Amino acid sequence: MQARRRACRCGESRVWVWVIGDYMQLALFDFDHTLTTCDTYARFLRRIATQEQLAQAKWSIGPWLLGYRLGLVSAAGIRRRVTHFAFKHGDPATVAAQGEAYAREALPELLRPEMMRTIKHHHAQGHEIAIVSGSLDTYLRPWCEQHGLTLICNQLEIHDGRLTGRYEGGDIGPNKAAAIRAHYDLSRYARIYAYGDSSEDRPMLALADERWYRGRRIA
Repeated sequence: MQARRRACRCGESRVWVWVIGDYMQLALFDFDHTLTTCDTYARFLRRIATQEQLAQAKWSIGPWLLGYRLGLVSAAGIRRRVTHFAFKHGDPATVAAQGEAYAREALPELLRPEMMRTIKHHHAQGHEIAIVSGSLDTYLRPWCEQHGLTLICNQLEIHDGRLTGRYEGGDIGPNKAAAIRAHYDLSRYARIYAYGDSSEDRPMLALADERWYRGRRIA
């Protein structure tokens, strides 16, 4: 069996690793509450909201948020509602700039150091690494590009040059396993690792040989 050298990015550095044959390994990470200490999407929405939106949200979003906290509304349901409220008719360029600023200025303070060390470990082993998230590429893409990570996540739909408030192709959150299978031929990987924290992550975890849930190995 032949070995070949492969370049991988680890933050700002590039490292060389040896890959034996075609037996690659894949590490899948949820983002919010897995790599971070909080819900970064909620913080992003609060950061970019206008005063008018904040005033309207009390009545438009408040009842849905209460239902979510009581377990009557799913994470996907509240996510669709707030996304439509926040971004309908929005300007794509403005939102992209807001996302880049958020990734640069806010995300570094919200990351879990131990999970960033885990990503660094996978990088050093030459594993392919993907972030799989129900949050937005608006700020996740620049962050993933900085760290050399593949991204599978929600994207905002654009029609006639404006945002519609809907997701392009539907919500990834409750469909993470299907999105992963669409992106990867999992049969190519000798071992798959997955890290998550919520019920939406369980189908993703089921794809893995080594599964981590809320910081604890469960398989």
